[in-house]
Order: sequence, then structure tokens, then C-alpha cells
Amino acid sequence: MSIQAVLAPVFVQVLLTFWLLIWTGRARFAAARAGAVRVGDIALGQRSWPAPVQQVSNAFANQFELPVLFYALTALALLTRKADLAFVVMAWIFVLTRIGHAAVYVTTNTVMRRFQVFLAGALVLMAMWLVFAARILLAPAA
Repeated sequence: MSIQAVLAPVFVQVLLTFWLLIWTGRARFAAARAGAVRVGDIALGQRSWPAPVQQVSNAFANQFELPVLFYALTALALLTRKADLAFVVMAWIFVLTRIGHAAVYVTTNTVMRRFQVFLAGALVLMAMWLVFAARILLAPAA
């Protein structure tokens, strides 16, 4: 696979992360300006933000959990030249589940739906790691 094809889902995941960062900042400033939260209540990171602000903030923070394993795997797959069409398809599925997870988080925040989307992404990422590990460990020695 081309480097562009392998990295395209990574770029979308990074774009999602930055989008949620900007949304979080805007929501926090708006809440503070509106008096919905006192600066002293959140100075040390307490969760005193109004629920909609906290939802966006949590969606942003979640981009530094499972996606970290996705980024590491993509780098390793590129380095070892083990990124093929199956890898790219699974990468896109993973990124779509991250978008879905964030969408649920910042809208309805239905916990069961959010968990289902999270679990789907986690299983896809786990499959990606298992396939990658098998390709590395079962490859003939050079």
C-alpha cells in the first residue's frame, strides 16, 4: 500500500482530535463567560464544568487512549512494510468508530451506545495488532 493510503486514516484521526480540542476550548470559554462555572472551581482541573462542556472535554481526552495504540501500530506497520489493503481497511473502520464514539459522546451521550461503538473500535484495533504480530512473528527469518 502507498504511504498516503496508510496515513490517510491517521490524518483523519488527528483532525478529529484537533477539532475536539478547539470545540473544548470554545465550550469552556463560553461557559466561563456565561458564568456557568467559576474559574476557582476549575483551576485545578476539577470536573465542575456543565455537562455539555464536560462531554466534549471527555471526548477530546478519549483521543489519547486507544488511538495511541493505533498511532504506534501504524508507524510500526509502515516501518516493517506490513501495511496492506487489509490493514488500511481496518484502520478506516477504527477511525470511523472513533468518530462515532465522539459523536455519541458530544450529543446524546447514551452510555450503552457509546460503549458499543468503543468496543467495536477496540476489537478492530485488537485484530489489527494480532494480524500484525502474526505477520512479524511467523515471517521467515531473514
